Amino acid sequence: MIEGIVAAIVGAIFGVGGTFVYEKQRASSGKRKAEQALAKAQTKASEIVLKAKDEVLQLENDRRKEWKRTENRLADREVSLDKKLDEIDKRGERLRGQEDEVEKLKDEIRGIRTKQQEKLEKIAKLTKSDAADKLMQMTERDIKDDLIGLVAKLQKDASDDAEERAQMVILTAMERMSSEVTAERTVTAIKLTDDEMKGRIIGKEGRNIQSLQRATGVDILVDDTPGMIVLSSFDPVRRQVARFALEALMKDGRIHPGRIEEVVAKAEKQIEKEVIRAGEDAAREVGVTGIPREMLHLLGELKFRTSYGQNVLMHSTEMAHLAGLIAEEIGADVRTAKIATLLHDVGKAVTHKMEGKHHHIGAELARKYGMKENIVHAIEAHHDDIEATTPEAIVVRVCDALSAARPGARNISAENFVERMRDLENVAMSFDGIDKAYAISAGREIRVIVSPKHVDDLSAIKLARDIANKIESTMQYPGTIKVNVVRETRAVEFAK
Repeated sequence: MIEGIVAAIVGAIFGVGGTFVYEKQRASSGKRKAEQALAKAQTKASEIVLKAKDEVLQLENDRRKEWKRTENRLADREVSLDKKLDEIDKRGERLRGQEDEVEKLKDEIRGIRTKQQEKLEKIAKLTKSDAADKLMQMTERDIKDDLIGLVAKLQKDASDDAEERAQMVILTAMERMSSEVTAERTVTAIKLTDDEMKGRIIGKEGRNIQSLQRATGVDILVDDTPGMIVLSSFDPVRRQVARFALEALMKDGRIHPGRIEEVVAKAEKQIEKEVIRAGEDAAREVGVTGIPREMLHLLGELKFRTSYGQNVLMHSTEMAHLAGLIAEEIGADVRTAKIATLLHDVGKAVTHKMEGKHHHIGAELARKYGMKENIVHAIEAHHDDIEATTPEAIVVRVCDALSAARPGARNISAENFVERMRDLENVAMSFDGIDKAYAISAGREIRVIVSPKHVDDLSAIKLARDIANKIESTMQYPGTIKVNVVRETRAVEFAK
């Protein structure tokens, strides 16, 4: 038993020892291999370094050779340039010498020519200027008749060509810009929804319709046309205010004097907005910008103005299109021509507020709001009392005649009627204490609304007689004119 254990232990000791000896021998062999590999690597690296050094030395030698060749070429060029500069200097000296010789020759020639001229003057007994004058006189005598005929022919040809070209330009512009002609009337019709609405508009004892007529200055006819209300007034602004107010009242259904005054005030504000929009739209349609806002406002007011029955804003817009076409054909300033024609009648928007002719008023307003002088002149010169001195002013004058001459564009009798209505209102407004004056019923009645603070009942009776007497003495009219003075007293108080 013990011998077996001892044998096992001895065997184990020999096994471990053998293993240790084997591992030691194996490690010694790996170390030798590693040292051999390292030696080979070092040898190869040394070879690579030596080869690289050789290549670098070769590159440096090549570069030095190239630099040497470049240096030689530059030296050769420098020598060549020096030679050329020397040649240029020598040539410049020769040219300067030749110039001096040329100047001497010129002086000699001038002297010879002067001596020859003096000899000729002595022989002819004439100076150079006298000889030239005589030659010109002889030539003029010989060809005077031919020149006169030639000038006359050229003038005639130019006149014929100019007239023909002007006709072609105008006809081309008219053909390209053809617009409808619509005459403005003095009445506006509004459709009634039913008879009940008609009764509301009239009101108890006619108070509503009287309040409407008093607030708007428009003659309102409810019985003339079945199912329609007719608004009659020579002033289109008043008709528009009355139309807006009536449509709003009919839509709302509440119709009484207080409500009527409120709606009429809103309608007037709406007309003001429409005026501004109309001016901006007209400028946009024509294609011009930079017009002062005040001038656009005046332009918009022309939407509600007529001239001989022709809407002034439509007339101005049509003219601006024509002016642009004609100005482009003849080479004038297109923008100036368009703006001047568009604004040529702005004075008509304030002729009822300012004294003077509309083209002078329009020019003053344009100058006031900072417009250029060539535009101001074109506006002022579109009638015959001011001479047109620029092509654009002549274009404005031509376009005004073209637009007004369209068949049916203007109605002289309508313009005379409107003028008579304005004169009638101005006569009434010339008296003190008058708040408003409206010519209605085609001029057969003048309705005067007085301020109750300044005119009492007895004074109102006297005022009506004085107005009638002044109308009789200053105006010519057919038939009779009714003077209706309205005095309304209101007492207003607030409960607090």
